[in-house]
Amino acid sequence: MTASAIATATTASAHLPTLFVSHGAPLFAIEPGSTGPALAAWGQTLPADLRGIVIMSPHWMARTPAVMTTARPETWHDFGGFPPALYELQYPAAGNPALAQEVMDLLAGAGMDAKADAQRPFDHGTWVPLMHMLPKANVPIVQVALPMGWNARQVYAMGQALQSLRDKGVLVMGSGSMTHNLGEFFGGERAVAPYVTEFSRWIESKLAAGDLDALLDYRQQAPHAHRAHPSEDHFLPLFFTLGAAGAQARPDYLSREVMYSMLAMDSFTLQ
Repeated sequence: MTASAIATATTASAHLPTLFVSHGAPLFAIEPGSTGPALAAWGQTLPADLRGIVIMSPHWMARTPAVMTTARPETWHDFGGFPPALYELQYPAAGNPALAQEVMDLLAGAGMDAKADAQRPFDHGTWVPLMHMLPKANVPIVQVALPMGWNARQVYAMGQALQSLRDKGVLVMGSGSMTHNLGEFFGGERAVAPYVTEFSRWIESKLAAGDLDALLDYRQQAPHAHRAHPSEDHFLPLFFTLGAAGAQARPDYLSREVMYSMLAMDSFTLQ
């Protein structure tokens, strides 16, 4: 994590950055690698008066835009076949119905009517990275669903609709994965697969250059895009983050770790 990343978070109570995190596999909760400590260090720099976090996770997909409105979301262990210790973890952060309503109003103002979901729990795309970043669970969290079938440009527009929250003490965050080919997860390889690095660094170069057109067309332009993401769901939250940051935003990387040879854990702020 760079010094500028820390400075940005520390002095950003009036204009927060946005954040993209790769949440990897559920095991990330108990096997933090170097990404977990990087998120923890950055989380410690967040302003004490942080009003809340609005986060999109690919593990909540809905037919239309939807927003979590419950005041006390449960921790959902939405996975199977992992060590028992994972199922004992809880992330008891509060929700924020007032902030949820603000999110819905902003989306409606941009022509995206969102449904309220008062039953939605925290899925692991939300609580696993937040356990590292904010272990005290003392910041209210509002999840936003990833609409099924939406493309990068549409998800970017969702983020754009929420840009004003950054000036109101709200961190807008996307949780996904820089690469996510689970068909290769159990292959047993431990050396970093070359395509993972090539795809990840192409994305980084376009973010650094502010080349939004190339990023929105990553499916055609990025090397190994279809291998890195056989389906787009774990990559689309990046565009939610980017939309909320604005076209002039540039990345400041917290992590470039790769786990299990094929899960790129890239995590970065955009300011």
